[in-house]
Amino acid sequence: MKLATFNDGTRDGRLLLVRRDLSSWTEARDIAPTLQSALDGWDTLGPQLFARAAELEAGRTSATPFDAHRLMAPLPRAYEWIDGSAYLNHVILVRKARKAEPPATLRTDPLVYQGGSGHLLGPTEKISLRDESMGCDFESEVVVVLGDVPMGVQAADASRYIRLIGIANDVSLRNLIPDELAKGFGFLQGKPATAFSPVFVTPDELGAHWQDGRVHLRLQSTLNGSVVGDCDAGPAMHFSFYELLQHVARTRRLTAGTILGSGTVSNEDRARGISCLAERRMIETIEEGAPRTPFMKYGDRIAIEMKLPSGESLFGRIEQEVAAP
Repeated sequence: MKLATFNDGTRDGRLLLVRRDLSSWTEARDIAPTLQSALDGWDTLGPQLFARAAELEAGRTSATPFDAHRLMAPLPRAYEWIDGSAYLNHVILVRKARKAEPPATLRTDPLVYQGGSGHLLGPTEKISLRDESMGCDFESEVVVVLGDVPMGVQAADASRYIRLIGIANDVSLRNLIPDELAKGFGFLQGKPATAFSPVFVTPDELGAHWQDGRVHLRLQSTLNGSVVGDCDAGPAMHFSFYELLQHVARTRRLTAGTILGSGTVSNEDRARGISCLAERRMIETIEEGAPRTPFMKYGDRIAIEMKLPSGESLFGRIEQEVAAP
């Protein structure tokens, strides 16, 4: 089942069901007005939504042509947006870029931060950048959406709490982050609004590509029309979503509608490219002595997409332009 949120001018939009081939959608507000309400009542409403999705696939319900420009983020605001950093190659490269050592527990204890979630961007909304000197960077990620999670859940039981899967652009302002982190209290200004894919999907849509809490597909990043990354999101994910969930639920419950991110998808194989510019700049520094790739400027466009082996887009395409407010 694929779910999206129509931009009807309200804060939370209204819930849509989308065909698997992303060709059309149908209304679902008579079942649940918003995606958050569907998640709140998933045990009861989920089966009704699956039934409506089957009718849509069979052509037994009215449908409207798909248009990503009319969509908000599937969850335009979320109770929590918690982002991990499960790809260790990314951690190592980005820490080198700011002359910081990786933590001693790099391979045993996940890195996470909690970002702002009151305003999440739709798949085609612009990246609003006040000043190009802030060092705007894209970060291509995989995300899951959770149901209600009890405190202390273990990785072995975590699969039952994952409702939906999607992709994200977790924008970073690289030149603000070092000073924020130097204060020893995390970052905030360096992490502006995150953008999400047109649709979130239930895990069954991935079939065998969803294994052990990982998405075994490639995540493609296209900057200004050129593919800069085609990274494998599966084997290189050191901490699975199940392990990330165990970590973040260690001392508290999580509520339905919480979004949990993988962190920037990153492969040691440089032929796979990059999912953020910070990695390319660090590689240039290692190989050439200094970075030469600039961060994103006004007018630059980033597109992020994950495709099935058949070539079909799984979550739809994030496509954003950097612009002044």
